[in-house]
Formats: sequence, C-alpha cells, structure tokens
Amino acid sequence: MPMKNFMNIPIALTWMRIAMIPLVVALYYLPTEWMGIHLRDTIGAVAFVFAALTDWFDGWLARRWNQTTSFGAFLDPVADKLMVCAALLILLDLNRIDSFIVLIIIGREIAITALREWMATLGSRGSVAVHWLGKFKTAAQMTAIPLLMFAQPILGIDGLWLGNILIYVAAVLTIWSMFYYLHKAWPIIKSH
Repeated sequence: MPMKNFMNIPIALTWMRIAMIPLVVALYYLPTEWMGIHLRDTIGAVAFVFAALTDWFDGWLARRWNQTTSFGAFLDPVADKLMVCAALLILLDLNRIDSFIVLIIIGREIAITALREWMATLGSRGSVAVHWLGKFKTAAQMTAIPLLMFAQPILGIDGLWLGNILIYVAAVLTIWSMFYYLHKAWPIIKSH
C-alpha cells in the first residue's frame, strides 16, 4: 500500500491528537504544588478543546483536499474514543463525574464500535451510519467534558454545574442513540 494512504496532514493531526492523550493524563498526575489545581485544570480543558477542534479540522481537511483514506477512517474514531475515555477516567478520578455515567458512555462506545465492525463484515455498515442522535450526543459530551475538566465559573456560570447537566444529557442521548443503532441493525442481525 502506498505511503500516502498512511500519512497526510489530516492523519498527522489525528496522530497528534493520540499523542496528546498521555500528556494530558500525565498532567493530572503531577504534584499540585507544581502548578496548582486551577492552572492544571485550565491546561487540561484547553488541551481537550484543542484536540476536539483538530478532530473536526482533520475531517474537514481530508474532505476538502480529497485525502480521505481507509486508514484515516479507521484511525480517527479510535483517536476520538481514546481521547474521550481518557478524559472521563480523569474526571472520575477527580470525583467530578459519576461512575455510572462513565460506564454508560464507555460501554456504549465499545458496543457500537463492535456493532459497526460486525455490520461491516456483513456488508451492511451503512445500516449503522452516524445519525443526528449520535451527533447531538457527541456535541453534548464534547462540551461537557472540558467544562468538567475546567470546573471553574465561565462568564458567571458555574462550569462544573453546567458540565454535569450536559454530561447527563449526553448520557441520555448515549442510551437513546445506542438503541437507535441496535434497532437499525436488528433486521440484519436476525437474518444472519
């Protein structure tokens, strides 16, 4: 396979997002005396927002420059899931999120990823294509996580309070979208 299928600017951005994950996790294991909780949380939240923006940007660039590849299509969602799972585990360790929310979100990601792979082997990947429910879930989740990481007031609004509301919205949409995808795939599953 030609090298261009494994490396282009959109894929490099995805690799950068993956490389940021251990750096952000390590940030939360530094002694708090080194930079203080507020600075640590600010850097962590900004890094998460930056990574989320590169997720959007790499997809946009790949389509705009006609650099979409099967490797990029595989790597991008892996990077997203690793980034979200790492952030959720950090928040769980900081006691800023309930464990059942983390279990719902991570469990759904594993289940739907496995379902998509199974549907792909059956030649029916389109039956579980991204739906607006999944997009709203992602938007709520990607807004909630940096708010929970920052955990400080923003424009007079308690970021931790707003982040918790949005993560509960994301959890409800997570369950709803999971049942939607399972419902769409059920006829194919039943026939095999």
